[in-house]
Amino acid sequence: MSEALRKLLNQGNPQQPVITPHVGILTLHFQLYGCEDLKAKRKVFTALKAVWGKEPDLAVAETADQDALDCATWTIAALGGTSQQISQRLDQIEKAIQERVDAAILDVHREIL
Repeated sequence: MSEALRKLLNQGNPQQPVITPHVGILTLHFQLYGCEDLKAKRKVFTALKAVWGKEPDLAVAETADQDALDCATWTIAALGGTSQQISQRLDQIEKAIQERVDAAILDVHREIL
């Protein structure tokens, strides 16, 4: 390592802002009817992964009940600058999921970290 690079690393840059990201976690427990196999179950949640799984500030995963045919648990993690931003984003996502996914939502759990 050159001496100039070593000096720059040791100085630090006090002008850079400190960014503290906030994380919000939305867990939805769904009740399913009429799914004869796991393929049919996956089809119900295609929109969930296709739409929100591609968003840069979200992570979407089935977190429980993977082998059950009558229920599913999905978790969405959102990253943002403030807890208010995260809360609004999770409200928007929850409402959109209710409209697009053909399954009854039995339980909703939220957590802002």
